[in-house]
Amino acid sequence: MNDIAIRVDGLGKRYQIGQREPYVALRDVLMEAVRRPRRAVPQTIWALKDVSFEIKPGEVAGIIGRNGAGKSTLLKILARVTKPTEGAADIWGRVGSLLEVGTGFHPELTGRENIYLNGAILGMRRAEIDRKFDEIVAFAETEQFLDTPVKHYSSGMRVRLAFAVAAHLEPEILLVDEVLAVGDAAFQKKCIGKMGDVTKSGRTILFVSHNMAAIQNLCASAYLLEQGRIATSGKTEHVVEQYLRTVRGSERTSLVDRPDRRGDGRLRFVEFSATAGDDGGTVMCGQPATLTVRYRGATRPRNVALHICVFTALGEGALYLDNEMVGQPFTELPAEGAMVCRLDRMPLLPGNYSVNLFCTINGVIADWVIDAARFDIGGGDFFGTGKLPPHGYGLVAADHRWDVVS
Repeated sequence: MNDIAIRVDGLGKRYQIGQREPYVALRDVLMEAVRRPRRAVPQTIWALKDVSFEIKPGEVAGIIGRNGAGKSTLLKILARVTKPTEGAADIWGRVGSLLEVGTGFHPELTGRENIYLNGAILGMRRAEIDRKFDEIVAFAETEQFLDTPVKHYSSGMRVRLAFAVAAHLEPEILLVDEVLAVGDAAFQKKCIGKMGDVTKSGRTILFVSHNMAAIQNLCASAYLLEQGRIATSGKTEHVVEQYLRTVRGSERTSLVDRPDRRGDGRLRFVEFSATAGDDGGTVMCGQPATLTVRYRGATRPRNVALHICVFTALGEGALYLDNEMVGQPFTELPAEGAMVCRLDRMPLLPGNYSVNLFCTINGVIADWVIDAARFDIGGGDFFGTGKLPPHGYGLVAADHRWDVVS
């Protein structure tokens, strides 16, 4: 079996919908049985169903798909965090995983102790960890907090240290789930560079990400998951192209039934639309554009901050819009309505774009939907000359002028 690093055969994972019942005493159980002798059969959902593939040693493969497609569940099964309902997942080699912020860290131990603990879990000798220790600490930039319990770290500090440990302790197989979406831009760039180094080292990597640019740059092959099944697989460019065709939506997108949202629910996004000004139609580069977020609140929300994050089709950040950033706070809103962002001249070049919506009330997350909608931007005439930059040369059009001096 030396020619196989990961083998997945008929893998399935079923979850029961709903929360676990709270602890009750025996007398309560008996009384409940008397009052309700017939209980409804619990509803279930298959996060994965009949998934099969093989990864060879040294192969770098990407797993892509919409939220809820089963990507993270697959990695958790491979990392032995959860058990499959059916099928098998076999791995040959020492496995390192970075599934969530600080996965595998003990909160009561210091950063130093957690580095050695994770190395021991990977089966490394202390001498091996000592050899890599300084590199890990330098990469994570957590020197001054090294002897502080991890429970006092910020989420950014934890993810820096977690990535540094996973990338530097040289597991034969590395499972990475969306780590490049966490942290600031400088850290993300640093992670991408390190991931590039890891891919060249001959290690086997399974990489889950919504960042299509990173998937294309790092992975030779990819698998597209749809509703828990593999929809297509093969060369990365082909699979990414297939994925982008499936996620392109219309200019008006309902968000009422999105299950993959976060927040306390005091405000919920209902619909997103992107139109040319107030007249409707396709948004054009250089022309007025209107981005409308319809919402519904439990009461009249106060001190609302809305963030509209626009990404390219490959997952690269393209435009960030924020009402507080421009000095227009929403001190009080109707219980139901729309927040409207108007751009006098859309700066983005033609292409297909996705939108993440993020809203806070008094600094607490109310609603957060990733890949909430997609919309197209047409050619337009930004400069009034009928010309735009060639495709692939930048993301935005910018006013500029030229002079000749002697």
